[in-house]
Amino acid sequence: MHKFSAKRHLKKSGRLALKFRHVHAWNYPFALQVFAFIRCKTYHNRMKQVVFVTLLICFAVFPSLGRSEEAPPRGALSFILENDLFYNTDRHYTNGVRILWVPEQQRPLPKWMERFVEAVPWFPEQRRIRQGYGLGQSMFTPRNITVRHPVPGERPYAGWLYVTIGLGVETGRRLDQLGLTLGVVGPASLAGPTQKFVHSVVGADKPRGWGNQLRNEPGLVITSQRSWRSLARVTLLGSTVDVTPNLGIALGNVFTHGKAGVTLRYGRNLPRDYGPPLIQSGLPGSGDFSPKADFGWYLFAGVEGRAVARNIFLDGNSFRNSNSVKKRPLVGDLQFGAVLDWPAFRLSYTHVLRTREFKTQTSKDNFGSVNLTVKF
Repeated sequence: MHKFSAKRHLKKSGRLALKFRHVHAWNYPFALQVFAFIRCKTYHNRMKQVVFVTLLICFAVFPSLGRSEEAPPRGALSFILENDLFYNTDRHYTNGVRILWVPEQQRPLPKWMERFVEAVPWFPEQRRIRQGYGLGQSMFTPRNITVRHPVPGERPYAGWLYVTIGLGVETGRRLDQLGLTLGVVGPASLAGPTQKFVHSVVGADKPRGWGNQLRNEPGLVITSQRSWRSLARVTLLGSTVDVTPNLGIALGNVFTHGKAGVTLRYGRNLPRDYGPPLIQSGLPGSGDFSPKADFGWYLFAGVEGRAVARNIFLDGNSFRNSNSVKKRPLVGDLQFGAVLDWPAFRLSYTHVLRTREFKTQTSKDNFGSVNLTVKF
């Protein structure tokens, strides 16, 4: 990062700094971070500054949503950002954002949802029911985004804009999740304009191939997953270790796969959760957490394997000609990271290593996932 004088740049940008002075939750240290971001010379440094400043904004603004000690929380709001910028790459699954809202357990379910829960035969009778709602966007690009025409053997440009509604039915040690996702693939997902705008702001290479992206297609995915929390649990060096396996399935024209995974957690005051949520495999019900103390933490590592029957972002459009690649039927993820828990906040970071997803892919993919959840 280019060195600069904070006072000199604050003086030059006095009007902007003046605006920050009148925002209650922000102050000059935050403004200095903004100006540091502006002075960054490289794409990856600027993108990392974007993430850092975004987290600063969240920590500055979310406390204003706080509640009094007497008032129960209305729910949990989560923001998830997944991006390969953490590892200085810009390819394949290159960016995903998702906002989740999980109302508090005491809030009544809609009548139609109650009737649906009663009709699902594998939901347990002794249960706590959670509802969740999500809005997200994901984007996929080939390895070289500066080429205008499609390159044989490279995955196509694609975007995915969607909403999700889900149910989480918990017994205390087991969580059944069922989700319905509706959205659109193609230009209507606005992934192309989004990436072009962000790259123009941070001074990155202009993506030139969005004219070759998958065509517009409505998308539907039905997802089901079962997780067993603390199936095995021991104490090690004064902290707790537990193991949480899961099984799941996704059916639809966007994704169709079966999956199995396991997560190991190690930490103090482990919260009653099932690990931090991720975008692709996460369901809205996983956005909630129940801390046991004023502060807790844990480290985690997990593996997940998927048997893939369909991935529209590799296979191409369902009913129209489009660019595509030959997918690999088996894909695996290695995930590890850390979680910090407070009574009203959860902050987590996940590093994901993903095996090759298509035949002509030359290297594995890496991306990071940052999740901030607040109860208010």
